[in-house]
Amino acid sequence: MATTQLARPARSTRSLYKHILRLPPSARVLAYSSVATTRNHDTTTFPPPWRPSHVLDEWVMRDARPISLRQLGFFGRTLTDERLISAANYVRLELPTRIAHRLRDFQTLPYSALTNEHIGYVYELYYSAFERVRKVPEIRDLESNERFCSVLDHILNEHLPVIPRLAMGVLEIKDVVGADECDRFMTMLLRSRISRRLIAQQHLALTERFNAPRQPTKASSSTTDDDYVGHILLKCNAKDIIERCAESSKQLVEKAYGPDVSIPKVVVQGHLDTTFPYILSHIEYIIGELLRNSIQAVVEQRGGPNPPPIEVLICEAAQHVIIRVSDQGGGVSQDILPYLWSFTKGPRRDRRLQNLGQVPKLAATMHELQMSPALSDQQQHHAEKHGSSLSSFVSRPPNLRLGMGLPMAKIYAEYWAGSLELHSLEGYGCDAFLQISRLGNKNEVLTTRASMDAI
Repeated sequence: MATTQLARPARSTRSLYKHILRLPPSARVLAYSSVATTRNHDTTTFPPPWRPSHVLDEWVMRDARPISLRQLGFFGRTLTDERLISAANYVRLELPTRIAHRLRDFQTLPYSALTNEHIGYVYELYYSAFERVRKVPEIRDLESNERFCSVLDHILNEHLPVIPRLAMGVLEIKDVVGADECDRFMTMLLRSRISRRLIAQQHLALTERFNAPRQPTKASSSTTDDDYVGHILLKCNAKDIIERCAESSKQLVEKAYGPDVSIPKVVVQGHLDTTFPYILSHIEYIIGELLRNSIQAVVEQRGGPNPPPIEVLICEAAQHVIIRVSDQGGGVSQDILPYLWSFTKGPRRDRRLQNLGQVPKLAATMHELQMSPALSDQQQHHAEKHGSSLSSFVSRPPNLRLGMGLPMAKIYAEYWAGSLELHSLEGYGCDAFLQISRLGNKNEVLTTRASMDAI
């Protein structure tokens, strides 16, 4: 079997990378990205600027400490100076630990995969964040917490390009690494990304609430500050979320197919008063993707003046809430069904790669396409303030399909030990089943280096 020989970089190139390593972490990302981009016009293969692996060893040896929604909610209900500072130090130690596990995952990839422009860019972002957070000294007062929050906020915004760049990278290296391994790698990184953004955003929201003067709430408001603990909505109403996501999905389909298209009704049935604690952006992303897929399928396969409705059933049990989304959109074709939850497999790889190239940033939220006018001013305020999926980071054409919606929805569902399944009857339609914990007592599902090394 022939082996691929990587070209040794020229002396000037090696000197350039030595210069990059001496730059501050924030400048290193842009410098490496600029160098990597020149590969489009040059045949030389540039290596990523690796550091000695022992820098990560101490942090990789640490175990991540999983949390549950109930723990987050209980801790954040009553804030004092001491509790806020304690939370800050938890984030200060937990973030570099979780990032270190993922950096070590990058370092276990084949070298030819690591030279990929997009993989190298994401690695550099991660290492930059790792260096900045691990060097933050112990937080002892509110002033140092404010400085730490500025660091967190900057990192969150800086990492918005991660998902599209990572997705393009695994699509390009799948022939070197293998599609199954690429899917595992992508799933692991996205799950870890959810966890890191959650604990960072939760601390930012708690700090904001602690610093803000107490505002009287309106009795007529359906969602108030008292319903939130940081980033967590204590009483997510299933019916309200479904109707809101349905309205936004309908508007997206109208943009894609024209104002004259007949949009199927979304009929909500079952336990309509069901509430549960959850991260609003997570549940809206999942429900939004399921409804948007169902509406598009019905419009494309059952086009006409009276399309069959999409039925959503809410079932509340002692421990769980199950939401079933049923459509008559013709089901999933046999050439797509085996690869439904894959990021890299299937017949649409090239199309995914082209479309991802048109999305510079992706926060993995349902309403990056538009803000929903179905929200009241009060709801819009909370959506923006608490970082829900109704906060629009970027916009992209509504018919630009990335092939990532369902795989990412499954990762979000499983993050809090829930599940997402889809059953397709080709020629008729699909039933999607989402199961979530209604008590919020399930720990986040994490992947650590220890668990990976034990396989």
